[in-house]
Amino acid sequence: MGKPTGFLEVERHDRSYAPVEERISNYSEFLRDMSANEVVEQASRCMDCGIPFCHTGCPVNNQIPDWNDLVYHNDWSKACINLHSTNNFPEFTGRICPAPCEESCTLNIENMPVTIRTIECAIVDRGFAEGWIQPQIAEQKSGKKVAIIGAGPAGLAAAQQLARTGHDVHLFEKNLKAGGLLRYGIPDFKMDKALIERRVEQMQAEGVTFHFGAHIGVDTKLVDLQSGYDAVLLTGGSEQPRDLPVEGRSLDGAHFAMEFLTQQNRRNGDEPIGSVDPILATEKHVVVIGGGDTGSDCIGTSIRQKAAKVTQLEIMPKPPEQPDKGLTWPDWPNRMRTSSSQQEGVTRDFSVMTTKINGENGKVTSISCARVDDKFQPIEGSAFELKADLVLLAMGFVHPVHEGMLSELELTRDPRGNVLANEQQYATSVEGIYAAGDMRRGQSLVVWAIREGRQAAHSVDKYLMGETLLPR
Repeated sequence: MGKPTGFLEVERHDRSYAPVEERISNYSEFLRDMSANEVVEQASRCMDCGIPFCHTGCPVNNQIPDWNDLVYHNDWSKACINLHSTNNFPEFTGRICPAPCEESCTLNIENMPVTIRTIECAIVDRGFAEGWIQPQIAEQKSGKKVAIIGAGPAGLAAAQQLARTGHDVHLFEKNLKAGGLLRYGIPDFKMDKALIERRVEQMQAEGVTFHFGAHIGVDTKLVDLQSGYDAVLLTGGSEQPRDLPVEGRSLDGAHFAMEFLTQQNRRNGDEPIGSVDPILATEKHVVVIGGGDTGSDCIGTSIRQKAAKVTQLEIMPKPPEQPDKGLTWPDWPNRMRTSSSQQEGVTRDFSVMTTKINGENGKVTSISCARVDDKFQPIEGSAFELKADLVLLAMGFVHPVHEGMLSELELTRDPRGNVLANEQQYATSVEGIYAAGDMRRGQSLVVWAIREGRQAAHSVDKYLMGETLLPR
């Protein structure tokens, strides 16, 4: 695919970032796009490697060699069609997906994978700029009504697929706008929320009806909603955060990461932050507990709020700078990764356990820590203390919220507390109710949510019509 000798002649080149001092002054996206000619040149590097491991590395099974070849031959419009055949929202994944496809690329054996995510983003951005991406309105209506609960990436993908095949799709979202964690978790500087609005407008033109501020299980019982629809798909996500059960957890200044991130995203979106008090990092010593993407988002947001200092703690040991490719490739490797937010200025520490949150007059003042061994047990004599005015818990999510909607129908759950539904039919223990995305699989990536939404739509359509032409 691409130019047969391209990978020998062209060096890997990727998008750059705006300078740190420039980008931390605002919440705008700071990735600098490459020119069309540069993207074509990078697409030429895609090898005719025989077995395209990038296919299996990508959860939505993007046909990566095919659209690389199309871009190389300047057939961008066909590349756009090919890209959308497997992914409803490549502008999302092209910005925030960690790109497991690139880790699976054959050229990654030499640490020089094809810049797949950048090429993907360039295709869809050009598709919108050229007007190639238009609403796909069903020619015939099925007469069936489907309710989807949760307008995150899984719900959005499922809704678009089902509407395009002719169903009357109603998407219910407890928040005031669509997107789920795409909107309320991921900072604006990583993904402009106008991208979500553009897709919402497209989906409305395709026949999807959005119901915002509709908290099913709280404002409306799920059983009452179910009676008016032929099928219901639950895509509410995994929103129960993992807590830190230590002394001082209830002090003012110790918060879940999502409480902090959601407030800032709502400010940026001109939404009220709610009845809770503002959580701000301004002129504070911030400690982020958790080394994943959510923790990284807390870092970038804290820096933009002009924190005095930001420290990130991770209980896991420091990963190797380079994985053993003979053992890991083409699978996702454990290696040291530094995000754009971490590059902006943070002190990172590994193999650290927080043992206590300290405070005065009800407010956080510091945290007590200890270093841990490879069994996560505190090492004797390793205790230390860190100054902290704001502690953000970014340790992931354990399962969907059980109270309300899920408890109401007593849906069967798996051992981890997720809604039990297999990856073939996505059907729950209650007839006519399906589940997909993080609500079914647990905390995961946006690209996995899109995959699950598409596959669940396939199953729902088959349930309603007896057969389906929707792809899996």
